[in-house]
Amino acid sequence: MASSDLTIRSAALGGYQTNCYTVQSGEHLWVVDAGYEPEPLLELIAETGLAPEAIVLTHAHSDHIAGIRQVLEKYPGVPIWIAGEEEQWLADPELNLSAFLGLGVTAPPASRLLKEGDELTLGEATWRVLHTPGHSPGGLTFVCDEHSVAIAGDALFAGSIGRTDFPGSSHAQLVESIRTKLYTLPDETRVLSGHGPETTIGREKRSNPFVRGE
Repeated sequence: MASSDLTIRSAALGGYQTNCYTVQSGEHLWVVDAGYEPEPLLELIAETGLAPEAIVLTHAHSDHIAGIRQVLEKYPGVPIWIAGEEEQWLADPELNLSAFLGLGVTAPPASRLLKEGDELTLGEATWRVLHTPGHSPGGLTFVCDEHSVAIAGDALFAGSIGRTDFPGSSHAQLVESIRTKLYTLPDETRVLSGHGPETTIGREKRSNPFVRGE
């Protein structure tokens, strides 16, 4: 999606087809999540001609962090932002679930710990941080009200919701996050998820079989 001063592009990375994003406002750029086999994401970054100002993480499962080191090889020193609940996951393959795949994914330490209510500025765009746990304890959603868009990680998908059979997951908590944090956003809000196509809050409230809007 693009608008006058906000451009969001996505690449579906690796075997899990994890949606990772570049978010650009003017001459300012973020990367949101960086998964396995990040070459398509690196191409999107290079096309902007900008160095990312931050790698912003929706959560720290391995398919959302496995490409961080490759991003940092090309753009050294870019800070990593993540929820405090998952700070330790970056360095722990068991917590980030890569150990269960026979891998040892790790990422450098976070530079900033995000929490509910934080406001982040990218160029002229302001983003609100929502804590949307359930799929993982530190799940975050990033909302730009001006542009009616939410980057929701693995909390909410088009016609589905995030898995809750992982260590640290909670189905009840995820449903609560969706009902109280996401479904209270305006219906026209675009939802950019960690997997699958984009959707809208209104569409999911009407038709999501896992969490219907009340």
